[in-house]
Amino acid sequence: MPLKETLDAAIKQAMLAKDKVRLTTLRSLKSQIMLAETAEGAQGAALTPDAELKLLNKAAKQRRDAAAIYKEQFRSDLESNELAELAIIEEYLPQQLTEADLVERLVHIIQRVGAQGPSDLGKVMGVAARELSGQADGKLISQVVSNLLNNTNQ
Repeated sequence: MPLKETLDAAIKQAMLAKDKVRLTTLRSLKSQIMLAETAEGAQGAALTPDAELKLLNKAAKQRRDAAAIYKEQFRSDLESNELAELAIIEEYLPQQLTEADLVERLVHIIQRVGAQGPSDLGKVMGVAARELSGQADGKLISQVVSNLLNNTNQ
């Protein structure tokens, strides 16, 4: 079932439950999907699962970044709202890899690509970003790859 239809059903449930945070978050996601479908060059077609995943990842990243900023500014009220929205968005994302699983998968990618050191970061990141899309945060992937490549050099 396309994400848009799933969100429609979830919006109805949130309305019946009178869950304002969930309702606002789901409406925001649906709005982003509709904007992406009607964007110039999209030709009004439904989004592909890949495009839906990118949209969800972008929304989750926005919430994470906003929560971090609010935390730095000691605005716990706004931070908790962003974290609540993030939790709702993560329900629609694939399950995230644990750090141990991520390291294991990245070691296999590094071996498969034949990376030797930090200079091969771009090569590894290209493959890792494609294969692990939606399963781990890009920033975390980059940090782990960088650490692994720096340690292979010793």
